[in-house]
Amino acid sequence: MKFFSSVLLMALLSFSACLFMPWWSIAIACFIVSLIIPQKRGWAFLSGFISLFMLWFSLCFWISKNNNHILAHKISLLILKVDHPIALILFTAFIGALVGGFASLTGSLMRKSSVAN
Repeated sequence: MKFFSSVLLMALLSFSACLFMPWWSIAIACFIVSLIIPQKRGWAFLSGFISLFMLWFSLCFWISKNNNHILAHKISLLILKVDHPIALILFTAFIGALVGGFASLTGSLMRKSSVAN
């Protein structure tokens, strides 16, 4: 139950934080949720990873679908050297998921170190 609630809370806080702050505010949201909700290190990383992967994938796909993937076709040729917009969306979601996962892991480890002292 803690896992699903932390995934949902991280996604909601990250989405709302990105409306008013820069993109890296997703790390702050994941860090705070992982600091508040106690989890093991692996589950904390996984909850941050999954929540941000789903959030960024859905947002990127929705934005790209609204403009018929025009920009995604061009950027995928520049970055991935292949005309595949879904691969670019997956790559973008993976980068966001790594940021969220490591921020969540850091929050979990910070909680454990503060409890130990």
